[in-house]
Amino acid sequence: MSGFTVGLAILGGLVLALLVAWNAWSTRRNAPRQAEVAAVAAQVAPAAYEERSEPTFDDSVITPLPPPEKKPGLDALIDVIAEIAVDNLVSGEAAMAALPPTRRAGSKPFAIEGCNEDTGDWETPRPGQRYTGFVAGVQLANRSGALNEIEFSEFVVKAQAFADAINGSPEFPEMRDEVARARELDQFAGSHDAQLGFTLRARNAAWSPGYVQQNAARLGFVPGAIPGRLVLPSGIDGGAPLLGLAFSTQAALSEDPAHSAIRDVTLSLDVPQVPRSEQPFARMRDAAMALAAGMDGVITDDDGRPIPDEALDQIGSDLEKLYDTLDARDLSAGSPQARRLFS
Repeated sequence: MSGFTVGLAILGGLVLALLVAWNAWSTRRNAPRQAEVAAVAAQVAPAAYEERSEPTFDDSVITPLPPPEKKPGLDALIDVIAEIAVDNLVSGEAAMAALPPTRRAGSKPFAIEGCNEDTGDWETPRPGQRYTGFVAGVQLANRSGALNEIEFSEFVVKAQAFADAINGSPEFPEMRDEVARARELDQFAGSHDAQLGFTLRARNAAWSPGYVQQNAARLGFVPGAIPGRLVLPSGIDGGAPLLGLAFSTQAALSEDPAHSAIRDVTLSLDVPQVPRSEQPFARMRDAAMALAAGMDGVITDDDGRPIPDEALDQIGSDLEKLYDTLDARDLSAGSPQARRLFS
């Protein structure tokens, strides 16, 4: 073999090696960022042997979601209420047996409450208790719209059936008045509902689900009920989550999540659900900035345009006015009434 041929072979080998190295570097550069493994230091046991622990991810110590809050009672501000008089005490067992199989009238929550003989409190019927009277209620409006005539009629049918079963006498308000009240409340709610969202986009390398979860966990986020959703728990016992953080459900459910590439996540705030006292927007802004810095991302709107600080300041100012308006209507953000109306 001539020297020229040997030279060409060597040159070809070098080019091939460079191509393989470049391809490996490019693949590694574009691979989703992974969660860091927390190294566990080895400890020497008294018996003079080394006991070692398996490495773990930061999100292995994520705390579970708080227990669900107690359901708030009926309120004349946002419910149609029909009183049901009874001649004799009714046991909790009898009342529970008479409850309708579903707790909705159309798209609106429906409820029955009884006045506890011992405490005088209005509550959902419970076994072992006795009740001196009842009320039936249906919500006037929610994010599905205002209570309509069909839903009101369904409410009447269910309440009447319950009353008949316990030998009670219901008294219903006028349908026309309640439907008109529902429309007015729905119009107010529609004009003062606010659900904010920031999109955090990767500048360069994509993120793996574990990487997103690890960075979010450092800020206090915990797994939500839906794959690909994290929440920042409220500081109030039983309160709604302050913030939500969502990414691709498909990536979260992947058989090999380490190789699932996520290029954007959404940080959200359901304004009427969270009390102003918890400063949710300030927390949302701080979380977005911290995640952007830690994950090499940029904060954008839904169209991918970066959000300047001036725009964030204006959003915060507008929210304060919204809070004032909700307070004036006795529907303060985070209150049981507001949480039911804006749901």
